[in-house]
Amino acid sequence: MRLLADAGEDTSIWHQIFNFDNYGELLGLVQNSLIAGVLLGLVGGLAGVFVIMRDLPFAVHGISELSFAGASAALLLGVNIVAGSIAGSLLAAAAIGVLGVRARDRNSVIGIIMPFGLGLGVLFLSLYKGRAANKFGLLTGQIIAVDTPQMAWLVGTSVVVLVALAVVWKPLTFASVDPEVAEARGVPVRTLSLTFMLVLGLAVALCVQIVGALLVLALLVTPAAAAARITASPVLLPVLSVVFALCAMEGGILLALGSTIPISPYVTTLAFVIYLGCRLVEARRTQRAPRTALGSPGDPVRTHT
Repeated sequence: MRLLADAGEDTSIWHQIFNFDNYGELLGLVQNSLIAGVLLGLVGGLAGVFVIMRDLPFAVHGISELSFAGASAALLLGVNIVAGSIAGSLLAAAAIGVLGVRARDRNSVIGIIMPFGLGLGVLFLSLYKGRAANKFGLLTGQIIAVDTPQMAWLVGTSVVVLVALAVVWKPLTFASVDPEVAEARGVPVRTLSLTFMLVLGLAVALCVQIVGALLVLALLVTPAAAAARITASPVLLPVLSVVFALCAMEGGILLALGSTIPISPYVTTLAFVIYLGCRLVEARRTQRAPRTALGSPGDPVRTHT
């Protein structure tokens, strides 16, 4: 969202996308958004690791639709939007976790929840007679949407998500990699699955506040998917996922600061560029591996004296 407008401003497409006029003044107005971006980078990067490991990108999208419905209902009723978004996310996550124990059932449940949540959201927004920017922001994100009370909600929810992930990280990793062996060794696989779905619901609700309901996958899927392309290390994977999510989030905020374009296209584009870069690194490694194994014609010849 453009914070300062000028009657004689350049209206070219490039100027609308990238505009750094009065950038220093604008930067001081989005401190809360930058802090929120750090929190979302941490939450999205860490939760995204298990989203990829457990093949849950479709679930993220399904939860985001009901999160959107909850936020829309809160907007209509004039109550806290973050609370409404969290309530919708947790409801969807609980339904998916309880009803979708098997992958086939889970996909069916998500396919039912998604249009229902989107339909409710559209209904509530149609009944809302306030600013159009508030409606649009729930779908595509808002750069200056984070006020002080909302920031408190974001910080508190982020702490809950991060603490929960820290507690279940080791058993959840085991249950995600080999659920049958984990269950045989006494790991509560089903309980962990439901717990993670609820944690994921909170993470989705957080991300919806900044990037919007339609593009939440850019934070909860793309960074972790990119990291998984270049490493399988259980330590390096979450670290890279968080770094990629932070780069996409903070970079998107800084690029969108002076433009008339919502923040989400910047975040999604940066995340996609990072993913493409990781794919290229993976491709170069794959091409180099056979030559290394067989011996390249350019390799130096070693002799023994």
